[in-house]
Amino acid sequence: MDPLFFKLVRVVNLTARPFHERVGRAHQLTLNEWRTMAVLAAQPGLSATQIADQTGLDKMAVSRALAGLKHHQRVQRRGDPTDQRRGRLYLTATGKALHDTVSALGRQREAELFAGLDAKELARLDATLDKLIAAVQHAG
Repeated sequence: MDPLFFKLVRVVNLTARPFHERVGRAHQLTLNEWRTMAVLAAQPGLSATQIADQTGLDKMAVSRALAGLKHHQRVQRRGDPTDQRRGRLYLTATGKALHDTVSALGRQREAELFAGLDAKELARLDATLDKLIAAVQHAG
């Protein structure tokens, strides 16, 4: 029997791998760029450090993702009115449109992945994942 942590990593890898074939190549978008866009769509105006905290990616991965998104004009940086040394990040109109397109594909994929679970199982999984995320964040 595989350790639980290995199973969790395997699920992530198996669900992330098809991203490049289904979405990434067609839209010139990496998985980390998508993760960054998803966080900014939900919480516009975050700093790069806050994006790293929200996604669980290291700062270098976020930096590379932001560079790619800026190159394709999907993200823009604006100054922070309370601290000019820090930038706030926002999706551009192009970024928002791409986010909407990729989100629709993501919802289809999610429906496929969770088709075998009933509502009670999904709710339990959601609550368990929230607890796990909180525990990992607390542990540092």
